[in-house]
Amino acid sequence: MSHMKVAEARARFGELLDQAEQGHEVVIDRKGVRFRIVAEAAKASSQPRPALFDFVDPAVMDAQWTWKAGKTGAVFAARRKRR
Repeated sequence: MSHMKVAEARARFGELLDQAEQGHEVVIDRKGVRFRIVAEAAKASSQPRPALFDFVDPAVMDAQWTWKAGKTGAVFAARRKRR
């Protein structure tokens, strides 16, 4: 267990976080109040993220696409296959 005053904790903040992450208890005293640092593992999301796209063109998945200049700007176009 690490136990220190706030001035020392400020100087060694990264070390304190490392110790807490490794499961060690870290206590900081400030004006008679004790603060305990405890690392918590991130909770895994129980719901899957929604898909960004409903459909992806197979040419995109195979990286067989490019951009071509059009009248309104860049246009998505299939890449020509080499012979």
